[in-house]
Amino acid sequence: MGKAIERIAQDRGHVVVQRVGSENSGETPVENADVVIEFSTPSSVVANIKACLNATKPVIVGTTGWLEHLDEITSEVNKNNGALLHASNFSIGVNIFFEVNKHLAEMMNGRIEYTPIVEETHHVEKLDIPSGTAISIANDLIDRSDSVEAWSELNEDRKLQVVSHRKDEVPGTHKVSYRSEIDDITIEHKAHNREGFAIGAVLAAEWIVGRKGVFTMKDLLKF
Repeated sequence: MGKAIERIAQDRGHVVVQRVGSENSGETPVENADVVIEFSTPSSVVANIKACLNATKPVIVGTTGWLEHLDEITSEVNKNNGALLHASNFSIGVNIFFEVNKHLAEMMNGRIEYTPIVEETHHVEKLDIPSGTAISIANDLIDRSDSVEAWSELNEDRKLQVVSHRKDEVPGTHKVSYRSEIDDITIEHKAHNREGFAIGAVLAAEWIVGRKGVFTMKDLLKF
C-alpha cells in the first residue's frame, strides 16, 4: 500500500518528504509535511496517530482494528486542534458498495425466509481477520436488521456470520448474500488491484488539508 500510495501521490504532483517503516519507526513527521498517510498495524496505529497530532499534522488513517480507541483519539484531535480522516477502506467503489449494502439491508429487513451472510477474501499477509471492511459491512447490515443482533465468525442463532478466506495475491473481495431455499440475492465488490485503495487515500489527503476535526469517507464523498 505504501508503494502504491507513493506512486499515485507523485503522479498527482505531490512530493513524498518522509517514509516511516519498521526500520525508522518513532520518527516525528518532518515540519514541511502537509499531511501524513498512516497504513501500519493495529499494534502501532494509535501511537502513530498521536505522534502526528502532536506534530500538528493532519493524518489519514487506513489501518483497521483500532476503533475502540476512537473516543481517545477524538479527544487528542480536539486538544491539538487537529484533523483526522479514518476509513476501513478508501476505495471509492467499496464506499459505494457500503451504501448499496445499507439500502439492500433496509429492503431485506423482515424477510425472515432469507439468511444474510458476509464473506471476505484477502491476501495471506493480511493481519486482521475478519477484515475491517467486512466488519463495517456487517455492522451496517446489523443496524438495519431486526433479526440479527451481532456478527460472529460462526453460524449462530441471531448472529450474522462473517466468513474469511485467505488466498495468495488477492487484493480484496467482499460479498453480502441473502440465502433462501428458493433463491439467493448477492452483491459483491472485487478489487482487481490496490490502485483503488491508494487513490482514495491520496484524495483524502488532498481534501483534509486546512480542515479541523474527525472525518470519514462519507464527508469526502458526500454520500
